[in-house]
Parts: sequence; C-alpha cells; structure tokens
Amino acid sequence: MLLLVLRLWQLSRQDMPTMLLLVQYVSPLGLLSALLIALVWAFPLVVLGTGVLGSVLRVSAPERFDPDRSLLAYVTARTPGWVLAAASVLAALTWQMRFLPALLMIVLWLVGLRIRRRYPDRADLLLALGLVLPLLAGLVAYVWLAPAIVSALRHGELATAALLGVPPAAAVVLTGPIPRRSAPLLTQLAAYVVAAVVPLVSGTVFLRVPLLPSVAVEVGPPPPEPAVEVVPGQAITVTDRMTIVLDGNGRVRFLPNEEVRAQILCPGPERLPVSEVTVHGWPVERTALDWLMPRQRPEPADSRCSGRLEVPPRPAGG
Repeated sequence: MLLLVLRLWQLSRQDMPTMLLLVQYVSPLGLLSALLIALVWAFPLVVLGTGVLGSVLRVSAPERFDPDRSLLAYVTARTPGWVLAAASVLAALTWQMRFLPALLMIVLWLVGLRIRRRYPDRADLLLALGLVLPLLAGLVAYVWLAPAIVSALRHGELATAALLGVPPAAAVVLTGPIPRRSAPLLTQLAAYVVAAVVPLVSGTVFLRVPLLPSVAVEVGPPPPEPAVEVVPGQAITVTDRMTIVLDGNGRVRFLPNEEVRAQILCPGPERLPVSEVTVHGWPVERTALDWLMPRQRPEPADSRCSGRLEVPPRPAGG
C-alpha cells in the first residue's frame, strides 16, 4: 500500500489536489496489476534467499534452529519443498539472463543443504549431490557462458562478467554447513540485509512503472477548421463533458469533449539496453518471458505523441 501511495504522490509531482484527483479516478485493479507485474521477480528472491539462509542455519547449528524464537527458522520450517520449486520456476521465467547463473547456484545450494539435513549418514548422496552435481553443473554452465563472459570483459562490463562467471564456481561453496559458532550471526545478518535491500530496490523499480495510458489529444474547433493544439500526456478519465489529461509538466488539463478532435494511444517508453552482451543470441537483460510471450510489433511513431500537429496534405494542383 505504501508503494502505491508513493507512486501516486510522485505522479502528481507532490501536488495534493492532483494526487486526490488521481486517487479518485485511478483504478485500484490497475495499480495492483502494475505492482505485481513490476515486482514479480521479488517473490522468488525472498523465498529462495530465506530458504538458503534458514537451511544453512539448520544444518550448521541445529540447536539454534528454533522456529518459536527465530522468524528465519519459522519461515524455513513452514515452507514446503513445492513452494521452493515453484519459486525457482518463476525466477527462471522472470529474472534477466544475467541473473540465471545465480539462480542455478541458489538451487544447487538448496539441493545440497536439504540432502545433508535429510540424509546426513548417506555419504554417497552427500558426495553426488553436494559436490559432483555442482561441479558438473558449473562445468556445463561455463561451456555455455564462456563466449558471453569473454564478450563482457572485452566491453568492460565487469559486473556482467561477474554475474555470469562467479555463481557457477560458487555453487559448491554452500552445499554444507558453515562453522557452528558463526552460523546464527551470519545468517541473521544476511537476512537483515535481504530484508533491507529488497524493499528499497522494489520501490525504486515500481516508481518507474507507468500507471496511466500515454495519449495525445488533438484539440480544436469542429471540422473543417484545423486543430490548434495537441496535448500529450497521460489519460486520467473521460466524463460526459470533459477529457481529463495529466500533461508532461504534471498539470491537469480539463479538455471539453466538444473540442476534442482525436485521441491517440501512444507507445510507452522502451527501456534502452545498457549491455551489449548476449548469450548465444540471448541479450543478458532479457527474461525468458520476453522470448515466450508475444510482443506487439512496433509501429511508426505518430508525430502527435510528441506534441506536434499533423500537417494536412496539400490539395492537388495547389
């Protein structure tokens, strides 16, 4: 709820009357839809991160794993395996390509830790799933990611190279316990960091999500007189008498319907790619859903979306 209020406050340019108008007309379902679409990646991050930290505490210091006293232990004990599996699938679909090696690392950690907790006396399982499987998975990942890692280094994208290259090697690091004395402190500190960072990043992402459709309204006297103005902005609502638009300067424009000549739905701003790195043709900033779901074909930009009036064609022979 706080994120929704902050988004409306930002959209109104910190003007209370404008914000109250937006609250009156903006659909709650539209707000919730925008929130869910923008932050769908955060759910698997929280679920998987909590699962890893709780599992580390459970296998490292079982006497300190008390669901009645620790929120981390309580959530871990109450989270079934199918929830972790569903969160992993959701993350594979919604996380950008450059974060998928980290997802592989987290899943291998969870597998190794759960096997160690359930079958502590099965040395063959511990060796196979806690060491051999991460090594093989890391080797396959490096074979697939090697060209992209080299490309990232050539372009000076050190963060992308680290995101692609470090997780496969780190997959074998946390499939077993850590020192018993430091386990409670380290897991609690990591949980606090996740709890602090995820809301901050989520809020930053959501504040950039559009809540109203971008339109351009052509205003002028009735035909055959030409239009005199184009008002680009975001459509708030259309009443029986007025078309209400929030223009690019944050001002609310009340346009009489008899003066509205046309309304054009303008495309939203496309996020320009920052990275030039691809993994076998897959841009590292794209998600699997971007490839699976159909996308609208780009159409030629309408000049009215930029606030320019269309120039009427000259009559033949003129």
